[in-house]
Amino acid sequence: MEYGYSILMGVFAAALLLYAGLMALTKDYNLLPLRARTSVRPKDPKRYMTGLAKVVALVSLSPALSALAGLWNMAAAMIVLIAGFILFIWLGTRIMKNVE
Repeated sequence: MEYGYSILMGVFAAALLLYAGLMALTKDYNLLPLRARTSVRPKDPKRYMTGLAKVVALVSLSPALSALAGLWNMAAAMIVLIAGFILFIWLGTRIMKNVE
């Protein structure tokens, strides 16, 4: 399978994006795993879920970009995946600081 990595990363990115969309549409705090719900007590759960949905959607760009780079070169795909995660998680922490 020549494009197996790209297909797998594309499916993973789509699943993360679907989860982010579901969180943004419903703003349901119960969509979080039980451990996250018990450890995080936001003042405004709806605003928190909107911010978290933005972060999850942003982080889902990393495997999507890696899947596109994987069509070209596997070494470039790994670099894009690691650098993308670092960049998007850093941006996500800046987004979540404004939420609480």
